[in-house]
Amino acid sequence: MWFMAMNVEGHPEWGWLRTVIIGRNPKRTLIRIVLLVVTCFAVFKFVLLPIRVEGGSMLPTYQDRRVNIVNRLAYLRREPRRGDVVAIRLAGTSIMYMKRIIGLPGETVAFHEGHALINGEILPEPYVKNGCDWESPPVTLGSDEYYFVGDNRSMPKADHTEGRTHRARIVGKVLL
Repeated sequence: MWFMAMNVEGHPEWGWLRTVIIGRNPKRTLIRIVLLVVTCFAVFKFVLLPIRVEGGSMLPTYQDRRVNIVNRLAYLRREPRRGDVVAIRLAGTSIMYMKRIIGLPGETVAFHEGHALINGEILPEPYVKNGCDWESPPVTLGSDEYYFVGDNRSMPKADHTEGRTHRARIVGKVLL
């Protein structure tokens, strides 16, 4: 074979192929592989969470059936901010909403003529591409509640999941 060299006794020698595959020091290569596997496991188990968008409530910002990554450590040192796209845990760990935060604790949120109103003032939302005709009375948020809604406001309000959630249900911030 072209990738094998023959040693003095005529037996095949794997020299450079072995070096390419496992390196010059197999113990060191094994240690690197184990460290890489352990690091990947820890990162994807405790820090980054892959989620898939189901439905069109976040269009056009996030496409249906696309996988996104949630950073679970994003809110360790700070609280969620208005405009953050977050994963919100429902009943278990496998079912979550991916929505945008528009209302912060203690604020009043309403919809009038398709505009989100925060404490009676129109919230500028450049991420909402299509207009809507939503109407809803003011809702005052509690001290640990956030108001979430999707970006696709052209959907009828009855087909859209939006509302308030407690801080403990926010899993993390969506990356990208």
